[in-house]
Amino acid sequence: MKKTLILTMALTLTLTLAACGKNNNGGGNASGDLSGSYLASGSSALQPLVDQVSKKFMDANSGVSIQVQAGGSGTGLTQVSEGQSQIGNSDVFAEEKLDADKAKELVDHQVAVVGIAAVVNKEVTVDSLTKQQLIDIFTGKVTNWKDVGGADAKIQIINRPSSSGTRATFEKFALGQKTEDLQGSIQEDSSGTVKKLVGETPGAIGYLALSYLDDSVKSVKYEGVEAIEDNVANGTYPVWAYEHMYTKGEPDAALKAFLDYMVSDEIQNGDVKELGYIPASQMKVKRDVNGNVSK
Repeated sequence: MKKTLILTMALTLTLTLAACGKNNNGGGNASGDLSGSYLASGSSALQPLVDQVSKKFMDANSGVSIQVQAGGSGTGLTQVSEGQSQIGNSDVFAEEKLDADKAKELVDHQVAVVGIAAVVNKEVTVDSLTKQQLIDIFTGKVTNWKDVGGADAKIQIINRPSSSGTRATFEKFALGQKTEDLQGSIQEDSSGTVKKLVGETPGAIGYLALSYLDDSVKSVKYEGVEAIEDNVANGTYPVWAYEHMYTKGEPDAALKAFLDYMVSDEIQNGDVKELGYIPASQMKVKRDVNGNVSK
């Protein structure tokens, strides 16, 4: 009887430890039976976060495959609307890129906030630009850095295509207007390529999500306000956007588990902050689809 009791206790302990191991897999799936293949496409500003978190989720859920592609917010929204992808990553509300009927079919999952900063080649001596100076640069009125307080050097614009949510956010909240593609400007589909070109091109200016900033480029202040997370969160820096992961209708079980994981405390307090995004819960201001800000 004593041996039987000891064996029973040992078996119970083993099963308990095994259950604990499953419950702490980091992917939010205790049973381990989630499965499905998914494509998340769109915003390159959001891509680093979705890339990193999806890999962690797949490590914990071997039956799930998540492929992440960029291409711009407009592309992501169009693809999820047409069923070509299961997630449309976007820096803008669906209503800003799709017609009303198509936008209504999509379910918005907001996973973070990101600031957008004007960035220049590190050799550019300008550290701050006003709204009007940025307008003058991106509309071609000013073509030399000496006209905005810098050295005598040609300004080279590195822009994003019209489908880009990063461009839409920058134009809406930094410039207050849409701009035309200027002759001589360079247009790139990827934020990563924009960063590379700004870092390598003398006199270059572009704009990037704060999640892309490193010492290869220099961010400039906007109206004297530094583009940092704290200033975005308290509302003093106005050039920011929600990061959306849209689905067409409600997601299935595996996709819902992944989206729930994206907004879990583990990811919001870990990966989101680590990669330069801001948890939406930390924002002291809110913004609606029309761009109106409230506290």
